[in-house]
Amino acid sequence: MADLYFIMPPPDTLPASRERTILDECQDAIGYRFRRPELLRAALTHTSGANTRAASNERLEFLGDSVLGLVTCEQLFAQFPDYQEGDLTKVKSVVVSRKTCAKFSQEIGLGDFLFLGKGVSNYGEIPSNMLADVFESLIAAIFLDGGWDEAKAFILRFIGPELDRVGREAVNSNSKSQLQQVVQREYGDTPRYYLLDEQGPDHDKCFKVAAQVGEHRFPAAWGRTKKDAELKAAVNALADINGEPLPFPVG
Repeated sequence: MADLYFIMPPPDTLPASRERTILDECQDAIGYRFRRPELLRAALTHTSGANTRAASNERLEFLGDSVLGLVTCEQLFAQFPDYQEGDLTKVKSVVVSRKTCAKFSQEIGLGDFLFLGKGVSNYGEIPSNMLADVFESLIAAIFLDGGWDEAKAFILRFIGPELDRVGREAVNSNSKSQLQQVVQREYGDTPRYYLLDEQGPDHDKCFKVAAQVGEHRFPAAWGRTKKDAELKAAVNALADINGEPLPFPVG
């Protein structure tokens, strides 16, 4: 039911018991209990359900966006020490995008708890921008209520898996250029890629590729395309150079 509007009366006409129930259920859903429930109430209040714009979640959204961005940047800086500014920016733009925030909001079911005015809609899917707004507003409310550590812990529950996924994809996509930089610095040479094997029918082939510098061949990797195999071979080579376990071992 989180993808449907629940049209709430304006704040001054909503029964106190009903409001308490909504806030209690929301706190159960997000796994955080507010010392100041009025902050949660404000975070869940759309402009259509507020007496004034200042009573809506717009200001909280502004703050929450900054807190989310800072937590994400801190994690990226620590988790990907070899990334340059451009790479960090690309990963951040995906992890804290409006689309991603809306997805987080749907996972929690925040649409069940929004305080909306009668003029917004009767029933229908909640726009993704509204879901993104309430997620950022909720972050700000937790930050103001519990401080940095509570807000960070809440954010990491959601962006942690996203950072791993997006970061891993970014590593794979940049692996050849990263390997070239490392090889030029460490060996004064340029890596080359060799097709060692291919298997399967023409419509579903797999390719085995290895990166090589001079006479030294790094551990090979399989891929669905030659490009994919080269990227994975580069990742394996970087891991081998760093003495790390191979991400794509060949059995």
